[in-house]
Amino acid sequence: MRSRLSRYLGFPLLAATLVMAACDRQAPAPQAETEAPAESAVAEPVAEPEATESNTVLAEWTGPFNGVPAFDKVKLEDLKPALEFGMEENLAEIDAIANNPEPPTFENTIVAMERSGETLNRVFSYWGIWSSNVSSPEFRAIQQEMAPKLSEFQSKITQNAALFQRIKAVYEGEEFATLRPDQQRVTQLIYDGFARNGATLEGEAKERYAAINQRLAELHTQFSNNVLADEEGYVTSLAEDQLSGLPEDFVKASAAAATERGEEGKYAITNTRSSMDPFLTFSDERDLREQVWRNYYSRGDNGDENDNNALMAEILALRDERVALLGYDNYAQWRLEDRMAKTPEQAFELMETVWEASVARVHEEVADMQAVADAEGAEITIEPWDYRYYAEKVRQAKYNLDSDEVKQYLQLDKLREAMFFVAGELFDFSFTPLPEGMVPVFHEDVKVWEVKRKSTGEHVGLWYLDPYARQGKRSGAWATSYRSHDKLDGPKNVLASNNSNFIKGAPGEPVLISWDDAETLFHEFGHALHYLSSNVAYPTLNGGVRDYTEFQSQLLERWLFTQPVIDNYLVHVETGEPIPEELVAKIKAAANFNQGFSTTEYLASALIDMYFHTVDPEGIDPDAFEREKLAELGMPDELPMRHRSPHFGHIFSGEGYSAGYYGYMWADVLTADAAEAFEAAPGGYYDEEMAQKLVDHLFAPRNSVDPADAYRAFRGRDPEMEALMRDRGFPVPGEE
Repeated sequence: MRSRLSRYLGFPLLAATLVMAACDRQAPAPQAETEAPAESAVAEPVAEPEATESNTVLAEWTGPFNGVPAFDKVKLEDLKPALEFGMEENLAEIDAIANNPEPPTFENTIVAMERSGETLNRVFSYWGIWSSNVSSPEFRAIQQEMAPKLSEFQSKITQNAALFQRIKAVYEGEEFATLRPDQQRVTQLIYDGFARNGATLEGEAKERYAAINQRLAELHTQFSNNVLADEEGYVTSLAEDQLSGLPEDFVKASAAAATERGEEGKYAITNTRSSMDPFLTFSDERDLREQVWRNYYSRGDNGDENDNNALMAEILALRDERVALLGYDNYAQWRLEDRMAKTPEQAFELMETVWEASVARVHEEVADMQAVADAEGAEITIEPWDYRYYAEKVRQAKYNLDSDEVKQYLQLDKLREAMFFVAGELFDFSFTPLPEGMVPVFHEDVKVWEVKRKSTGEHVGLWYLDPYARQGKRSGAWATSYRSHDKLDGPKNVLASNNSNFIKGAPGEPVLISWDDAETLFHEFGHALHYLSSNVAYPTLNGGVRDYTEFQSQLLERWLFTQPVIDNYLVHVETGEPIPEELVAKIKAAANFNQGFSTTEYLASALIDMYFHTVDPEGIDPDAFEREKLAELGMPDELPMRHRSPHFGHIFSGEGYSAGYYGYMWADVLTADAAEAFEAAPGGYYDEEMAQKLVDHLFAPRNSVDPADAYRAFRGRDPEMEALMRDRGFPVPGEE
């Protein structure tokens, strides 16, 4: 969960619970605890709205660890009144700040705002769980009803003229120069957030801006719910004679998924990536591969009540109209102004530099696959539903590397222990499982660990893990936090969470995952470590710059393949023997195998996102636009975009990644460059000096330091693009 103020400043409130580490991706001077404001700096309290004592969602968090969410007691029927109360209370707090008769100061304006919204913040921890982990038709009805009301609430704050004048007075006043660097940054972030979100507008423009936000909130919510409906509605049911080629663990998991859906004796291929991907990789049944592929890539694009094309067109038009009110030429120009890339042109330049090399690699990969198919006498031309299947055959032929063989050494529980080991070595964290029932959870699959400083035993926070796919849970993997650290009124312990969609095995069976899924597991854990490492004074500083915040988590993926992890945690599921050196050598040799596919499918989505947000959207047909732009780019026919537009939740379920999906590539440049620094260090990836720099400059400051300055403090210079090309095995101009 993002900090309370960041919900007002540039990220739609409804998207806040889906941010992955802001997602929601320099050692500062020691920060003194913030002093309590002088009595004269606080306005007279206003009458608070009445709360219903029996409302489970509004209840104060109690229990161990300074209070935890009562996931076992909350009732969905209490959510709507809790939201209404929380908004009313928060608006009363904001009005008190805006109407304070004392001259505006950092304490009575900025700090007062940082303290506001505590109740609503708690409510949204539950909202996030109902939205992402345990969704239901009943919740989605509430979500659809409340989305425009929440947007209206947000606009009442960002368009509060008296409040903005106080913020502006602090930002432009003499006091600003006397503030600590982190205090200056939080002031600037708040000022920029208000100015960039309509605070400077007046009259009809101001009213129209708020109306657009309300409508967008409705559309974003409907888009997300339509995708979820297609994920739940399109399940491929298999009989026993249709399982050829599928690994045993996947067959067992599919049987369990079918049983869960009331189809005992069948095998369910669910419409999520964690089910689709291994099926397309291993199934010998080409017609079924095509069916599963079409189900997955047509989510939100089936011409029925869940079709998202009309929603996308309206979203794009409204976004363009809204930023025009602020004087911008297009949405991407507005979005990137406060990102590391700064302009759409710079983002395009990065993507186009890599695009040509990645497409060229795809053509090489397809030629290799076609040769295998021809040698088998398959009499086919490689299609998108063949790519993973024949890529696996090429991998085995070229590197004698079998993905299913590798999976036997990738046990979910062992990988979790490996992550704990890495966190201990680099971050000085220890993880201790809590007894069942000690901390409430929202589903029996969720487990909780206490996080402490290894060296001192100091309590840091809790880590929740929800690893398995189920009905009502959105697809993908993400991290969030129910409570973030800050030192505003004394240090707060962190409540961090990781969420995945692995297919749960049969009772008592270990869960085996792919190498890509193992990297994703480490990636999302990196976001949790970002939360747990926070050392900021103010809640807003727990946010982040989107094309930077993925970097830290992408970097953490590198520790999956370090020697201590290989030796101790990549062990065979049956024998317990460590992964053989010869298999490790094969994995390393094939490190850049299929890089054309993974880079091109990602870049296609990132480029289409940027094109959508830099053109005039009047009369746009998103489906035709997507096809035309991909053709102009020379998109290979043999693979699709990673996220086709009708289910591209990153950019249409909210605005966290809109005109920003390129950010993963931007972060990849930082990741590759930083990885080379670790590789050159005397102790490699476990070098103590580098690890300390990692924590001090890249994790602990969160958004209290400008990202470019933070990276320079870590690396001693700016990142170099060539590191990315080397990392992906692409040609680097000037290097042989």
